[in-house]
Amino acid sequence: MDESRKQLLQHPTDVINGFQVRPGYYNFNGAFEIPGGVGVNFTVHSFQATACTLVLFHNREDEPYALIPFPEDYRIGNTYSMIVYDLNISELEYAYQFDGPFDPKKGLIFDKRKFILDPYARAVAGQRLWGEKQDEGFFYKARVVRSEYDWGKTKQPQIPFDDLIIYEAHVRGFTEDKSSRVKNKGTFAGIREKIPYLLSLGVNAVELMPVFEFDEMEDSRVVDGKQLYNYWGYSPVCFFAPNTSYSSMDSHNREGLELKKLIRELNQNGIEVILDVVFNHTAEGNEKGPFFSFKGIDNNIYYMLTPDGHYYNFSGCGNVLNCNQPIVQQMILECLRYWTINYRVDGFRFDLASILGRNEDGSPMSDPPLLQSLAFDPILGKVKLIAEAWDAGGLYQVGSFPSWNRWAEWNGRYRDDMRSFLKGDNGYAGAAIARMSGSKDLYDPKYRGENATVNFINCHDGFTLYDMYSYNTKHNEKNGWNNEDGESNNRSWNCGVEGETDDPAVNALRLRMCKNAFAALMCSHGAVMFLAGDEFCNTQFGNNNAYCQDNITSWLDWSRREKYGEMYEFAKEMIRFRKEHPVLRKTTEESRCGFPDISVHNDVPWNTECRDDTHCISLMYAGRKKDQEEDDIVYVAVNTYWEDLNLTLPELPVGLVWKIKVDTAAEYDPAWKSWKLKDRSPHEKNRHKNQCPSHRRPRPCKSRRGPESPCGLLRAPRGRGGL
Repeated sequence: MDESRKQLLQHPTDVINGFQVRPGYYNFNGAFEIPGGVGVNFTVHSFQATACTLVLFHNREDEPYALIPFPEDYRIGNTYSMIVYDLNISELEYAYQFDGPFDPKKGLIFDKRKFILDPYARAVAGQRLWGEKQDEGFFYKARVVRSEYDWGKTKQPQIPFDDLIIYEAHVRGFTEDKSSRVKNKGTFAGIREKIPYLLSLGVNAVELMPVFEFDEMEDSRVVDGKQLYNYWGYSPVCFFAPNTSYSSMDSHNREGLELKKLIRELNQNGIEVILDVVFNHTAEGNEKGPFFSFKGIDNNIYYMLTPDGHYYNFSGCGNVLNCNQPIVQQMILECLRYWTINYRVDGFRFDLASILGRNEDGSPMSDPPLLQSLAFDPILGKVKLIAEAWDAGGLYQVGSFPSWNRWAEWNGRYRDDMRSFLKGDNGYAGAAIARMSGSKDLYDPKYRGENATVNFINCHDGFTLYDMYSYNTKHNEKNGWNNEDGESNNRSWNCGVEGETDDPAVNALRLRMCKNAFAALMCSHGAVMFLAGDEFCNTQFGNNNAYCQDNITSWLDWSRREKYGEMYEFAKEMIRFRKEHPVLRKTTEESRCGFPDISVHNDVPWNTECRDDTHCISLMYAGRKKDQEEDDIVYVAVNTYWEDLNLTLPELPVGLVWKIKVDTAAEYDPAWKSWKLKDRSPHEKNRHKNQCPSHRRPRPCKSRRGPESPCGLLRAPRGRGGL
């Protein structure tokens, strides 16, 4: 700030209710402290309000100590801005009151008695402790944040998209259980304590479920004696403010400090941070919902309304944010810029992103202005933009989400097709090949680029990986909705027994099925994502919609890391294997041996036929890095048939041999944390043509004796999902 402006700010122009004031900075939304302790600038806008009053509170008090109406001449257009002098932000909380017309059929519901939360608030007061029930008449207030965090020379990793190995985690659930053995359970600091674990696992990106301020007490209730909460957090109160209950300590006026430390330390260790953001709706719900922010500012602007003033519900949560209204579009863009600049966030995953492409009447748009603005915004130029390309209103856009070669998608088709194929359903072999090959049938590289698909089999929404092979049906009774909530078509298989069992054969099969799915995921082109805890068979006891379960149902049970040590070591090995072989992640430089980048072989070399009853697929990936002379060749065979199968391997160039690297049915040695992969020479006269018979105790093979090569072989053991 130049010296002349500083001097000007020392001179208030008016006194209102005992406070010295002057017109403020109209182009800075929200509230911020004027450097030098001069005062605080407050800026807010409303298109239809007739008057606005700033309401000041002492810290943690609900009775205001001052009301300062904005003079009419402090309003430019529809924006109110005012500097209030001599305010101590450490003792200050604030809200607004708006006056205006009341005509619900037109969506106008102004109420000057209500205290309204600043939608641009950088911190929200009132819910410091998790699960703390508020008194009747509770309302939100905002705090002024002092931004002093020094990022130093920290550089963001900027990991290429298709190299991403994303670990989806819930901030609270990741460490809340005592088995996590962290000091700061259920907080950002708790995740920091687990960074060594993340490094040992090998992931390079963490996707955090919602961290924006939300009300876990929304729709809280008791079912069968258990307290239920809005645990997941997909119901935002304020888009600019981090959830205060995720901090291990009170950071008044420095809210977000703990999250910034977490992001910085993750980045320093080469791990990106992706935030799961919810711009499709807010916690204000429908006509029966609370009234604390957007409803009181411009209800019919911020929300999609029917012609008679009711709320559209494409989100399934009561309301829909009117994302392509210019004012709302501006807010979302400003919000994402804020998180990118002030928190150094590396990417965003957009919940129910198809809503972001709906017009004000709810109809899908061909070129949604919001999505286009985000795609081309210079501040967001290097962050990942990942869409959940569907919504609760029936719009499904996997493969067709508007992208401008910038937007990627959660590949829901990958999840569905791979689940069906891996459990042995007929008719999915061709789809599985397409999915593992990068889903180019959905994402034509000419129009979508190479960075379009995020492959996943499991996420927070649905069964865990272990539950997918332990339950045929959902078991959501503890949610209190008569098991009617959650997805019914899970494409799961319980391996013969519903739920937990002591049968060693069933448990062995389940473990192999989990390894099959994880291995297939790690051998697929595109970015990959898996759910925290899947690496050690975490369970939700068959609950596939655990949004309200703030207990061991949703918390990670870290004791299973020891119980399912084989799965944990296997996950680490597969992540390492994926990193070692770039051909598994993306198209590389053309191989020198002439093999195509991806080829299909199924049971015999170059056999691309997929019948309805085909249950074994084989893919060969080939290529090389720019700076390497040797080819990188990996053959992946997946057998989901319930009988043994013989496979014939493609002939390799002279000097190269096949070598078994991964076998999901190999015998595990817990003492050495490794698998007994014993090579054998085949008996065939033609040593280049190799048959790999599959047995209950499979015996890996290689083509002939010779020098080791970069060629890897992932083979298909006996039935029900061998890989």
